[in-house]
Amino acid sequence: MSVEQQIRELGLVLPPPAEPKGLYKPVVVIGGLAFTSGHLPIDAAGKLIAGRVGAELDQQAGQEAARLAGLGILSSLRAAIGSLDRVLRVVKLVGLVNSTADFTQQPAVVNGCSQLLADVFGPDAGVGARSAFGSNTLPLGAAVEIEAIFQVGE
Repeated sequence: MSVEQQIRELGLVLPPPAEPKGLYKPVVVIGGLAFTSGHLPIDAAGKLIAGRVGAELDQQAGQEAARLAGLGILSSLRAAIGSLDRVLRVVKLVGLVNSTADFTQQPAVVNGCSQLLADVFGPDAGVGARSAFGSNTLPLGAAVEIEAIFQVGE
């Protein structure tokens, strides 16, 4: 099954590609790798999911925010390369979690995005290297910011 078919099968709806909020490109493709800029969690109504995990948001809400950021990444990637069927594998994710000082489950929060990518690209190609960090603030007060690197083919 193609990746585009898998997305439909999973019932996923990708949002419109996000417009840059500053001086950067959402995706840069060089030498078979696609690098995405950090993506924030935007829900289906176009609302930013803001707040700190461990205070205004619990771990489950943080995971959903990470999943939404992942949908945004997929949307931007598709816009840049034409079809997600060109993706050969997830190489790396970097996830920042806006969290309280005592919250230590940032990897579990970023799993919201990791699980989405595993579901879309499969358990091998959809899982890459990863880092998850806590942050005391993120742009626009977002709950998470996630960036990714993908290997792409022709």
